Amino acid sequence: MFTGIITGIGHIVALNDLGESQQHGKRLTIETPPGYLDDVGLGDSIALNGACMTVTTLQSEQRRFTIDISAESLDKTSGLSQPGPVNLEKALRANDRLGGHIVSGHVDGVGTVASFGPVGESWALCVTAPRTLGRFLAYKGSITINGVSLTVNSVTDTDQGTDISINLIPHTVENTTLQYLKSGDRINLEIDTVARYVERMMTAPRN
Repeated sequence: MFTGIITGIGHIVALNDLGESQQHGKRLTIETPPGYLDDVGLGDSIALNGACMTVTTLQSEQRRFTIDISAESLDKTSGLSQPGPVNLEKALRANDRLGGHIVSGHVDGVGTVASFGPVGESWALCVTAPRTLGRFLAYKGSITINGVSLTVNSVTDTDQGTDISINLIPHTVENTTLQYLKSGDRINLEIDTVARYVERMMTAPRN
């Protein structure tokens, strides 16, 4: 379980095949900020761009750890198949503050950045989400983008999908990989957990 509050920016510095076929996944080596791994152990969960992964090897002195990611997960996510920066969040402890919202670390779909740029002292991010996720998105509701907990400012359903707009304060831009987004980029989306259960309660057969 996570909160969508990013605790560091890491970098994928190496990718190694776990087999010879396309059905095999990859082993990713991630470099972290100094001291980030001091309280991390083997088997711990760390979210990479919003996708929950398990630490498989740990080199604290080199500030590196590895995760194994399946071909299925690579196909259903974005930003984990090539070297580059990634948002990091360690799993939530029972006594931690819930600074964002309840996040499971399971990517529900991949959206596309329509536009991203400064507006006044903030930044405006416009995203097109898959139509299948549209019913879970609401004005002033929560969404996770590349692991970052954000608030939806507007929702518009179109033939191409569901367009949402989000306002980002400078702190969020400066301390996450969202600062690197540009039009056309693919991004990981996770819907609000409460919306998921409400949808199930409304559509499940009733005896």
